[in-house]
Amino acid sequence: MDGVILTPLKQIEQPQGNICHAMKRSDVEFSGFGEAYFSTIKKGDIKGWKKHTEMVLNLIVPVGEIKFVIYNENTNDFFSIQLSRSNYQRLTIKPNLWLAFKGINDENMLLNIASIEHNPNESISAELASINYEW
Repeated sequence: MDGVILTPLKQIEQPQGNICHAMKRSDVEFSGFGEAYFSTIKKGDIKGWKKHTEMVLNLIVPVGEIKFVIYNENTNDFFSIQLSRSNYQRLTIKPNLWLAFKGINDENMLLNIASIEHNPNESISAELASINYEW
């Protein structure tokens, strides 16, 4: 889908604990740094829909498994992917695409490395039922 990029990420296994890469300034997908935050979601719960008008999202799932669904209202297309440590990739989402996500495991956490700081005036939220997607 135009505006969506998946980037495989490196995991380095070590006896004392693993290193899980997220993003470097030299990455092609890097579009600036505004803030980084973690968000959790419980098993079976769904958060969304939300559309950012300026922010580029860079989503990584270091804990659990999360299903992401992206909707392009201009083409009426959906893109979905489940990310976890076993499918460790960074999901980059450009502005003006709708996003919702669902927790798969008991404990699920994502990291967003956002291109700009949070601004409640640059995003639009919609009820889950407003976009017809079969979860």
